[in-house]
Amino acid sequence: MKTLILYASKYGAAKEVAQRISRKMSEVLICDLKQKDIPPLAGYDCVIIGSSVYAGSLRSEAKAFAAKNADELCKKTLGLFLSNFSDDDSYFEKNYPQKVVQAAKAKGSLGGIFDPKKVNGFERFIIKIVMKKAEYIEKIDDNKISEFVEAMQK
Repeated sequence: MKTLILYASKYGAAKEVAQRISRKMSEVLICDLKQKDIPPLAGYDCVIIGSSVYAGSLRSEAKAFAAKNADELCKKTLGLFLSNFSDDDSYFEKNYPQKVVQAAKAKGSLGGIFDPKKVNGFERFIIKIVMKKAEYIEKIDDNKISEFVEAMQK
């Protein structure tokens, strides 16, 4: 199954999740949604879209791509993932077209990374309040990634 993994990431966590997913699959191309040269979806059997979450919202590139390509995405084996520190799956419904969410064979919050060297002072302050930590945090869940890939391949 030829797979296209598309991601939108501010600081690199969604990219890392996309790379970990790709290592568990074959015939995979990974693309950053910020690129202008996204390959046509017609050449792929499976499409996975991932985004980091900030203040309850996905990256605009992921939302715009899903909205623009909703009809074609619904014809594919489709997966959606989030890079965040929450298991709140309501982010899918709040940010993607309903038919895209319903068409997804797998959805998952697969973990995130917080690197204080990459964020501004306000973001550091918020993470310190929410996570009770200010140092580097990596909580990408390889077990959830494996479950996500297994669901995609069924």
